[in-house]
Amino acid sequence: MAAIRTILVATDLKKRSAAAPERAAALARALGARVVLAHAIPERNGTVAGFRLRRNATDKSKIEAAFAQIRQQYSDVAIDQVIASGSVEDVISRTAHDISADLVVLGLHKVRAVLDTLRLTSMERITLAVACPVLVAHTAGAQPYRRVLGAITFAPASAQAMATAGHLAPDAEFNAIHALQLPLKDKFPNSDAQESATMTQTMLLREAFMRMDGLPAQLNMPEIVPGGVHEVLQFRINELKPDLIVLGSASGRKTDSLGNYARDLMRAPPADLLIAKPC
Repeated sequence: MAAIRTILVATDLKKRSAAAPERAAALARALGARVVLAHAIPERNGTVAGFRLRRNATDKSKIEAAFAQIRQQYSDVAIDQVIASGSVEDVISRTAHDISADLVVLGLHKVRAVLDTLRLTSMERITLAVACPVLVAHTAGAQPYRRVLGAITFAPASAQAMATAGHLAPDAEFNAIHALQLPLKDKFPNSDAQESATMTQTMLLREAFMRMDGLPAQLNMPEIVPGGVHEVLQFRINELKPDLIVLGSASGRKTDSLGNYARDLMRAPPADLLIAKPC
Protein backbone atom coordinates (compact mmCIF):
# COMPACT_ATOMS: atom_id res chain seq x y z
CA MET A 1 0.00 0.00 0.00
CA ALA A 2 1.48 3.32 -1.13
CA ALA A 3 1.54 6.26 1.25
CA ILE A 4 -1.62 8.36 1.45
CA ARG A 5 -0.64 11.81 0.20
CA THR A 6 -3.87 13.23 -1.24
CA ILE A 7 -7.27 12.95 0.43
CA LEU A 8 -10.36 13.96 -1.53
CA VAL A 9 -13.41 15.01 0.49
CA ALA A 10 -16.75 14.90 -1.30
CA THR A 11 -19.16 17.10 0.63
CA ASP A 12 -22.64 18.49 0.10
CA LEU A 13 -21.93 20.93 2.96
CA LYS A 14 -24.91 19.63 4.94
CA LYS A 15 -24.78 18.88 8.66
CA ARG A 16 -24.70 15.13 7.98
CA SER A 17 -21.40 15.63 6.09
CA ALA A 18 -19.65 17.71 8.75
CA ALA A 19 -17.56 14.78 9.99
CA ALA A 20 -16.00 14.20 6.55
CA PRO A 21 -13.71 17.27 6.39
CA GLU A 22 -13.00 16.92 10.11
CA ARG A 23 -11.81 13.33 9.68
CA ALA A 24 -9.88 14.20 6.51
CA ALA A 25 -8.08 17.03 8.30
CA ALA A 26 -7.15 14.76 11.21
CA LEU A 27 -5.80 12.12 8.82
CA ALA A 28 -3.92 14.75 6.82
CA ARG A 29 -2.15 15.95 9.96
CA ALA A 30 -1.16 12.43 10.94
CA LEU A 31 -0.09 11.35 7.45
CA GLY A 32 1.41 14.59 6.15
CA ALA A 33 -1.18 14.63 3.37
CA ARG A 34 -3.10 17.37 1.60
CA VAL A 35 -6.88 17.67 1.42
CA VAL A 36 -8.98 18.58 -1.60
CA LEU A 37 -12.59 19.60 -0.97
CA ALA A 38 -14.97 18.83 -3.81
CA HIS A 39 -18.57 19.82 -4.39
CA ALA A 40 -20.78 19.06 -7.38
CA ILE A 41 -23.35 21.60 -8.53
CA PRO A 42 -26.19 19.73 -10.26
CA GLU A 43 -26.74 20.93 -13.80
CA ARG A 44 -30.14 22.51 -14.17
CA ASN A 45 -32.25 22.10 -17.28
CA GLY A 46 -34.10 25.22 -18.30
CA THR A 47 -35.27 27.12 -21.31
CA VAL A 48 -33.37 30.29 -20.41
CA ALA A 49 -29.65 29.62 -20.33
CA GLY A 50 -28.83 32.95 -18.72
CA PHE A 51 -31.09 32.20 -15.76
CA ARG A 52 -29.41 28.86 -15.24
CA LEU A 53 -25.96 30.42 -15.26
CA ARG A 54 -26.94 33.04 -12.71
CA ARG A 55 -28.26 30.36 -10.37
CA ASN A 56 -25.06 28.33 -10.71
CA ALA A 57 -22.95 31.43 -10.07
CA THR A 58 -24.91 32.10 -6.88
CA ASP A 59 -24.48 28.52 -5.77
CA LYS A 60 -20.74 28.63 -6.43
CA SER A 61 -20.35 31.81 -4.39
CA LYS A 62 -22.07 30.21 -1.40
CA ILE A 63 -19.95 27.05 -1.72
CA GLU A 64 -16.72 29.05 -1.93
CA ALA A 65 -17.72 30.89 1.26
CA ALA A 66 -18.41 27.59 3.01
CA PHE A 67 -15.08 26.17 1.83
CA ALA A 68 -13.31 29.29 3.11
CA GLN A 69 -14.77 28.63 6.57
CA ILE A 70 -13.53 25.03 6.46
CA ARG A 71 -10.04 26.17 5.47
CA GLN A 72 -10.04 28.66 8.31
CA GLN A 73 -11.21 25.99 10.76
CA TYR A 74 -8.39 23.65 9.72
CA SER A 75 -5.77 26.26 8.92
CA ASP A 76 -2.90 23.93 9.81
CA VAL A 77 -3.78 21.61 6.90
CA ALA A 78 -3.10 22.21 3.19
CA ILE A 79 -6.59 22.39 1.67
CA ASP A 80 -7.49 22.94 -1.99
CA GLN A 81 -10.92 22.95 -3.56
CA VAL A 82 -12.82 21.86 -6.65
CA ILE A 83 -16.30 23.13 -7.50
CA ALA A 84 -17.77 21.81 -10.74
CA SER A 85 -21.11 21.31 -12.44
CA GLY A 86 -22.33 17.80 -13.10
CA SER A 87 -23.51 14.70 -11.32
CA VAL A 88 -21.89 13.92 -8.00
CA GLU A 89 -20.30 10.67 -9.16
CA ASP A 90 -18.93 12.26 -12.36
CA VAL A 91 -17.40 15.25 -10.56
CA ILE A 92 -15.90 13.19 -7.75
CA SER A 93 -14.56 10.38 -9.96
CA ARG A 94 -13.06 12.88 -12.42
CA THR A 95 -11.48 14.90 -9.62
CA ALA A 96 -10.15 11.77 -7.91
CA HIS A 97 -8.45 10.79 -11.17
CA ASP A 98 -7.11 14.29 -11.90
CA ILE A 99 -5.51 14.75 -8.48
CA SER A 100 -4.45 11.10 -8.10
CA ALA A 101 -6.42 10.78 -4.87
CA ASP A 102 -5.24 8.06 -2.50
CA LEU A 103 -8.41 8.16 -0.39
CA VAL A 104 -11.92 9.56 -0.86
CA VAL A 105 -13.81 10.63 2.27
CA LEU A 106 -17.61 10.85 2.21
CA GLY A 107 -20.23 11.96 4.70
CA LEU A 108 -23.51 10.23 5.40
CA HIS A 109 -26.10 9.65 2.70
CA LYS A 110 -29.48 11.38 2.82
CA VAL A 111 -31.99 8.59 3.26
CA ARG A 112 -34.68 8.33 0.59
CA ALA A 113 -36.68 5.31 1.68
CA VAL A 114 -38.38 4.60 -1.65
CA LEU A 115 -35.71 5.70 -4.13
CA ASP A 116 -32.92 3.92 -2.25
CA THR A 117 -34.62 0.58 -2.87
CA LEU A 118 -34.76 1.25 -6.62
CA ARG A 119 -31.33 2.66 -7.37
CA LEU A 120 -27.80 3.09 -6.09
CA THR A 121 -27.18 5.97 -3.71
CA SER A 122 -24.67 8.70 -4.55
CA MET A 123 -22.23 7.14 -2.05
CA GLU A 124 -22.47 3.79 -3.77
CA ARG A 125 -22.01 5.27 -7.25
CA ILE A 126 -18.95 7.21 -6.09
CA THR A 127 -17.46 4.09 -4.49
CA LEU A 128 -17.82 2.18 -7.73
CA ALA A 129 -16.54 5.06 -9.88
CA VAL A 130 -13.26 5.85 -8.09
CA ALA A 131 -10.15 3.69 -8.11
CA CYS A 132 -9.02 4.35 -4.53
CA PRO A 133 -10.45 3.32 -1.14
CA VAL A 134 -13.47 5.19 0.21
CA LEU A 135 -13.95 6.18 3.85
CA VAL A 136 -17.48 6.93 5.07
CA ALA A 137 -16.87 9.23 8.03
CA HIS A 138 -19.69 10.21 10.35
CA THR A 139 -18.25 9.97 13.86
CA ALA A 140 -17.91 13.43 15.34
CA GLY A 141 -14.65 14.44 16.97
CA ALA A 142 -12.31 12.58 14.61
CA GLN A 143 -10.52 10.83 17.46
CA PRO A 144 -7.84 8.32 16.39
CA TYR A 145 -9.29 4.93 15.56
CA ARG A 146 -8.70 2.44 18.38
CA ARG A 147 -10.63 -0.69 17.37
CA VAL A 148 -10.74 -1.91 13.78
CA LEU A 149 -12.84 -4.82 12.54
CA GLY A 150 -12.25 -6.26 9.08
CA ALA A 151 -14.81 -8.33 7.21
CA ILE A 152 -12.43 -10.32 5.06
CA THR A 153 -12.42 -13.02 2.39
CA PHE A 154 -8.69 -13.96 2.56
CA ALA A 155 -8.27 -12.64 -0.99
CA PRO A 156 -5.46 -10.18 -1.82
CA ALA A 157 -8.06 -7.40 -1.89
CA SER A 158 -8.79 -8.06 1.78
CA ALA A 159 -5.09 -7.76 2.58
CA GLN A 160 -5.04 -4.47 0.68
CA ALA A 161 -8.04 -3.28 2.69
CA MET A 162 -6.39 -4.11 6.00
CA ALA A 163 -3.12 -2.51 4.87
CA THR A 164 -4.99 0.71 4.06
CA ALA A 165 -6.66 0.62 7.47
CA GLY A 166 -3.21 0.17 9.00
CA HIS A 167 -2.17 3.53 7.53
CA LEU A 168 -5.32 5.23 8.85
CA ALA A 169 -5.15 3.65 12.31
CA PRO A 170 -1.50 2.82 13.11
CA ASP A 171 -2.13 2.48 16.86
CA ALA A 172 -5.41 0.57 16.75
CA GLU A 173 -6.23 -2.98 17.74
CA PHE A 174 -7.02 -4.98 14.60
CA ASN A 175 -9.52 -7.81 14.48
CA ALA A 176 -10.82 -9.61 11.41
CA ILE A 177 -13.53 -12.14 10.77
CA HIS A 178 -14.49 -14.39 7.89
CA ALA A 179 -18.08 -15.56 7.58
CA LEU A 180 -17.85 -19.09 6.19
CA GLN A 181 -20.65 -20.24 3.93
CA LEU A 182 -20.84 -24.00 4.49
CA PRO A 183 -22.19 -26.41 1.89
CA LEU A 184 -25.48 -28.09 2.76
CA LYS A 185 -23.84 -31.41 3.67
CA ASP A 186 -21.82 -29.69 6.42
CA LYS A 187 -24.96 -28.16 7.98
CA PHE A 188 -26.59 -31.45 8.95
CA PRO A 189 -26.95 -32.02 12.72
CA ASN A 190 -24.51 -34.93 12.73
CA SER A 191 -21.84 -32.96 10.84
CA ASP A 192 -18.90 -31.25 12.52
CA ALA A 193 -18.25 -27.98 10.70
CA GLN A 194 -14.89 -27.57 12.39
CA GLU A 195 -13.68 -30.87 10.89
CA SER A 196 -15.13 -30.36 7.44
CA ALA A 197 -13.07 -30.12 4.26
CA THR A 198 -14.47 -26.63 3.74
CA MET A 199 -13.15 -25.47 7.10
CA THR A 200 -9.75 -27.09 6.48
CA GLN A 201 -9.42 -25.36 3.12
CA THR A 202 -10.45 -22.03 4.63
CA MET A 203 -7.89 -22.36 7.40
CA LEU A 204 -5.19 -22.90 4.77
CA LEU A 205 -6.36 -19.76 3.02
CA ARG A 206 -6.09 -17.92 6.33
CA GLU A 207 -2.49 -19.07 6.76
CA ALA A 208 -1.65 -17.79 3.28
CA PHE A 209 -3.47 -14.52 4.02
CA MET A 210 -1.43 -13.88 7.15
CA ARG A 211 1.76 -14.14 5.10
CA MET A 212 0.69 -11.40 2.68
CA ASP A 213 2.70 -8.19 2.66
CA GLY A 214 1.50 -4.99 4.26
CA LEU A 215 -0.82 -6.37 6.93
CA PRO A 216 -0.84 -4.37 10.18
CA ALA A 217 1.57 -5.86 12.68
CA GLN A 218 -1.11 -5.68 15.38
CA LEU A 219 -3.64 -7.76 13.40
CA ASN A 220 -4.97 -10.61 15.53
CA MET A 221 -5.50 -14.02 13.93
CA PRO A 222 -8.72 -13.69 11.91
CA GLU A 223 -11.72 -15.67 13.10
CA ILE A 224 -13.51 -18.13 10.85
CA VAL A 225 -17.15 -18.34 11.85
CA PRO A 226 -19.70 -20.47 9.98
CA GLY A 227 -22.80 -18.52 9.07
CA GLY A 228 -24.20 -15.72 6.98
CA VAL A 229 -22.23 -12.52 6.57
CA HIS A 230 -24.91 -10.29 8.05
CA GLU A 231 -25.47 -12.28 11.23
CA VAL A 232 -21.80 -13.11 11.84
CA LEU A 233 -20.59 -9.54 11.35
CA GLN A 234 -23.44 -7.99 13.31
CA PHE A 235 -22.66 -10.22 16.29
CA ARG A 236 -18.98 -9.18 16.25
CA ILE A 237 -19.85 -5.51 15.76
CA ASN A 238 -22.09 -5.63 18.81
CA GLU A 239 -19.40 -7.45 20.78
CA LEU A 240 -16.29 -5.49 19.78
CA LYS A 241 -17.87 -2.06 19.16
CA PRO A 242 -15.26 -1.06 16.54
CA ASP A 243 -14.83 2.57 15.56
CA LEU A 244 -13.69 1.56 12.05
CA ILE A 245 -15.10 -1.28 9.97
CA VAL A 246 -13.18 -2.46 6.91
CA LEU A 247 -14.51 -4.47 3.99
CA GLY A 248 -14.14 -4.90 0.27
CA SER A 249 -16.46 -3.37 -2.30
CA ALA A 250 -16.82 -6.33 -4.65
CA SER A 251 -19.68 -8.79 -4.70
CA GLY A 252 -18.04 -12.14 -5.34
CA ARG A 253 -16.29 -11.96 -8.69
CA LYS A 254 -18.29 -8.93 -9.83
CA THR A 255 -15.79 -6.15 -9.27
CA ASP A 256 -18.13 -3.62 -10.87
CA SER A 257 -20.87 -4.05 -8.27
CA LEU A 258 -21.23 -3.71 -4.54
CA GLY A 259 -21.92 -6.65 -2.28
CA ASN A 260 -25.22 -6.60 -0.42
CA TYR A 261 -23.47 -6.33 2.92
CA ALA A 262 -21.36 -3.38 1.73
CA ARG A 263 -24.50 -1.61 0.50
CA ASP A 264 -26.35 -2.22 3.77
CA LEU A 265 -23.47 -0.92 5.88
CA MET A 266 -22.97 2.15 3.71
CA ARG A 267 -26.59 3.17 4.13
CA ALA A 268 -26.56 2.82 7.92
CA PRO A 269 -22.95 2.44 9.13
CA PRO A 270 -22.63 1.63 12.86
CA ALA A 271 -19.12 3.15 12.79
CA ASP A 272 -16.83 4.80 10.26
CA LEU A 273 -16.53 2.52 7.27
CA LEU A 274 -13.57 1.89 4.95
CA ILE A 275 -14.51 0.36 1.59
CA ALA A 276 -11.48 -1.00 -0.24
CA LYS A 277 -11.30 -1.62 -3.96
CA PRO A 278 -10.07 -4.90 -5.47
CA CYS A 279 -6.37 -4.90 -6.39
